[in-house]
Amino acid sequence: MAKEHDLFMESTIHSLHVSNASVHSHSYYALSRNYGEEPPRTKMRQLSSSSFASEISTADDRPEWYLKDTSVQFQKTPAEQDPAVGFFYTPRTLTILGAMLLMLVYVAMAPELDDTIPNVKIGILASIGAFCVFGMLQFRDSLLLRPHPALWRVVLSVGVVYQLFLVFLLFQNKHDARLLFKYIDPSLGVPLPEKSYGDACELTYENVMDQVVDVFVLAHALGWFCKALILRNYTFCWILSIMFEVMEYSLSHQLNNFDECWWDHWILDVLICNWLGMYLGVKTCEYFEMKQYSWQGLGEIPTVKGKLKRTMQQFTPKSWTKFEWDSTKSFKSYATIIFILTMFLICELNAFYLKTLLWLPPAHPINIIRIFSFFMFGIPGVREAYQFLHDVNCKRIGPQAWLLIGCIATEALIVYKFGQNEFPNPAPASVIYFWIAFLALLTGYPLCQFYLLPKLQEEYKVKQKLQ
Repeated sequence: MAKEHDLFMESTIHSLHVSNASVHSHSYYALSRNYGEEPPRTKMRQLSSSSFASEISTADDRPEWYLKDTSVQFQKTPAEQDPAVGFFYTPRTLTILGAMLLMLVYVAMAPELDDTIPNVKIGILASIGAFCVFGMLQFRDSLLLRPHPALWRVVLSVGVVYQLFLVFLLFQNKHDARLLFKYIDPSLGVPLPEKSYGDACELTYENVMDQVVDVFVLAHALGWFCKALILRNYTFCWILSIMFEVMEYSLSHQLNNFDECWWDHWILDVLICNWLGMYLGVKTCEYFEMKQYSWQGLGEIPTVKGKLKRTMQQFTPKSWTKFEWDSTKSFKSYATIIFILTMFLICELNAFYLKTLLWLPPAHPINIIRIFSFFMFGIPGVREAYQFLHDVNCKRIGPQAWLLIGCIATEALIVYKFGQNEFPNPAPASVIYFWIAFLALLTGYPLCQFYLLPKLQEEYKVKQKLQ
């Protein structure tokens, strides 16, 4: 009987060790995914049951998120799913470090250049490149996987560099800031010519064509296509489109290029260019939303045409998340949407104020690079913000979203600092009255919707029960 009891206890302990091993395995995966890295499977196989038992002894002290089990933690790595492209998904940290150091060795041994300006410019670019290489290899992955997670790590690195540059610029005065851009490009540093689009507002063929052939008409449509891809919501795009025209009306006393004809505001901009861009963007989102995502490895495709098609599909999303913002579901959702739309408007306005205050021509490459950079920042940034707001298991905002908010806010501070005494014309009384009424409505709606109305409904239910 004692022998049978010993066998029973031995089997029970063995089962407990196996169970503990499973829990520890799940915990290891959870910890790895929280830090944006894939746990090495070979290391998992080497862990023994004795190490599991010693680790599980302190399980009670671990936070809940450490022990949480999710199905995505057990997905295979891209290299394991498709060995044909495993080379591109295998970390090459030492190889890239060696290549970078060899390049620096070449620079150290090359003959010196006596020209200071090219040396400084090349040195700054090389420093940024070295930091981006570090970020590509060591930063956490974002929620986006295509075309490659390394691309979005580079985007995060560029965002960090841009934020550091904005902080540096904030500590300068506007005259030195203009000289800094003149140092970058000698053609800069001169006042911009004033241009107004509201001088000839008669609906004539010449006036209309003068506005239509403007290169910024195409930029309007392309910009709203990109905004639709970021927000993934038709209604929000319409709100932003109308509100930006309202901002142009409200700020035309400060910026002359905001002074446009009524038909330029509402017909050419809102109803034609903006609508076309956002319509195509929303339709693109709907296509990705309805698409069947069943990826086949490159090595499993027999034909050359199929391999080429699969290679091109690498530049499309691996999966698609439809944004359900639920703006009127709760006060938190309402406040979140107001905040996101406000940040979009501030980002748009920053572009116009910065080029005016820093004397950057609209078509200059610096402005174009900034716009493209914010598009790249916005794709993962808004996706991470949506995850943070709608996933109860997501306890902190993602780095891309954090950095996007920081860049927009720092730009706004630069505009405020450099704009002192630059815009002496006061706002018209009609603009002030409009914004007082608008902000009152914006504040009164949540007060009624989320406080007064539920309170009245509760009182009505109480009265019904008493009757």
